[in-house]
Amino acid sequence: MDDIRHKIPSKPERFMDNLRFHIRKQGLSYRTEQTYTHWVKRFIHFNKKMHPADMGAVEIETFLSHLAV
Repeated sequence: MDDIRHKIPSKPERFMDNLRFHIRKQGLSYRTEQTYTHWVKRFIHFNKKMHPADMGAVEIETFLSHLAV
């Protein structure tokens, strides 16, 4: 089932749908879409499911430090 793209509405409202919409708009491959959404989900879950709009440089640095260690 990993080879079937997610359906997204024509005017996405949810964050992940919006991300997928912009990835497809740029014409990136489906595998790239899968990779980007995977890392965004890991970032969101690491930060206790905070919305990315509510996060900043501190959360990004903390996540990258976690990955490095």
